[in-house]
Amino acid sequence: MGKRLFILLVVLMSLSLIGIIFVQSFFINNSLENREDTFNLSVTRALSYVSRDIEEYELRKYINKIQPLVVNKQKPDSTTLRELYISRDDDINDQTIIHRNTVLEEHFKVPSLFFEINEDSIDISSFTNERVTEYYNNSSIDGSNLSKPHNSIVEFSSLPLIDKQIYQSSYKAIYKDVPMYRRVSVEQVKALLERELQSEGVKLDFEFAIYDDDLATKIQTLNFNKSPETTIGIPILMDTNNENGYTLFVDFPERKKYIFSSILKMMILSIIFTGIIILAFSGAIYQLIKQRQISQIKTDFINNMTHEFKTPIATINLALDSIRNPKIINDQEKVKRYLGMIKDENKRMHAQVENVLRISKLEKNELNISKERLKLHDIVEDAITHVELIVEDRKGYVTTHLDAVKSSILANETHFTNVIVNILDNAIKYSDSIPKIDVYSENVGTNIIVKISDQGNGMSKQVAKKVFEKFYREHSGNVHNVKGHGLGLAYVKRIIDDHHGHISVESEKGKGSTFIIKMPLIS
Repeated sequence: MGKRLFILLVVLMSLSLIGIIFVQSFFINNSLENREDTFNLSVTRALSYVSRDIEEYELRKYINKIQPLVVNKQKPDSTTLRELYISRDDDINDQTIIHRNTVLEEHFKVPSLFFEINEDSIDISSFTNERVTEYYNNSSIDGSNLSKPHNSIVEFSSLPLIDKQIYQSSYKAIYKDVPMYRRVSVEQVKALLERELQSEGVKLDFEFAIYDDDLATKIQTLNFNKSPETTIGIPILMDTNNENGYTLFVDFPERKKYIFSSILKMMILSIIFTGIIILAFSGAIYQLIKQRQISQIKTDFINNMTHEFKTPIATINLALDSIRNPKIINDQEKVKRYLGMIKDENKRMHAQVENVLRISKLEKNELNISKERLKLHDIVEDAITHVELIVEDRKGYVTTHLDAVKSSILANETHFTNVIVNILDNAIKYSDSIPKIDVYSENVGTNIIVKISDQGNGMSKQVAKKVFEKFYREHSGNVHNVKGHGLGLAYVKRIIDDHHGHISVESEKGKGSTFIIKMPLIS
């Protein structure tokens, strides 16, 4: 995968993830706003029903006081408000029918003490509908017209709708200046609010108060606190001009918690699935980056291995060509020399292949490592002998400072010797000048610590973190100034891990490196 395509893919995936998170956030925020609007609508509707109930209660109380006084009064003063006459001739029965419909207003005087106002008495009006139908004969036996009806039907009925409107109008005018605490009680308002709020599905603790303009009346709960964020109000007990200074306010202290809890399950599911998407995205990006790194490492590995094999193959070819030469084929010493070169180069290629196979077996846990009681100091001394000639050839040195009193460990002699040799070999290869290597040991608790320090090229902290990874080498393109294929230290770490030990590295670019091996002691 090309670098540009890789970056484009990562950018597109990142934008998709950000878009999903944005949509989820918008959806949750929109759900909260919708829930809050629904809550406000439900509460406002409940308050309007409470306002209606309070007004109807006060109207009923007023009518219940008025009705007995109106019924028990003697003949009231009546005034005709409107009268309708309709006349028609009945030719079949030879008579004239006259229909009269009259609206009467009856006036009563009622003591004011029933209404708790500062007046001696008040005027009460009642409306009645009188309907009269009269039948007149057009002529008598002698042919003269009659002035009186020979039949008359009279009907009376009340006008309930008009009465109600009149009662409503009069009670609003009468009670306008009565203090609120004498009109309704706290318990009454609370009971109405509880009933209407529950019918709207709002099951939440509340506080309420009735305000006269901006002043609180005595009709309020103890813990009421007027807040613009959590308080909802509606006008109540309007006067005849639909004007009023009274407002019923309801406050919900736990409103935000209630609204939030109503969509909590949806939010949790949304967060969980968004989290899964983020984890999947992160995993995909990580794998893409890892695969790209592995691809790069494998490319370097193939280049390095190709370079490593080219030299011995070229040497073998040259040796074979030389042996075929008639002048040399009869020279036994030269033939043996070339055969020795072929054997050495073959061993070199075989060792490289074995390293690759050994790492593969370690990863699959197929490498059988038998362990026995060994002295770690003896292993270190033996490993140094493997590289001693190379160090001397480059005019360098390997100095030991084995100060540990106890050095007995449970280990495989061959593999652990290879571990030390690999580290020493790296110290030599990555020293451009004379190899200067110091080996230290010390006891720390029930462990032995071995430090192998060099004064070579060193490495950056970023490289030090990855130096034990399989195939990893500090990237240098196709330059092979140092032979290797990135398997040595990976093999070292796997062997030490299998021995229940620990290895780490401390390094600084240009100043050298120190490999630290920690192994458990056995008694």
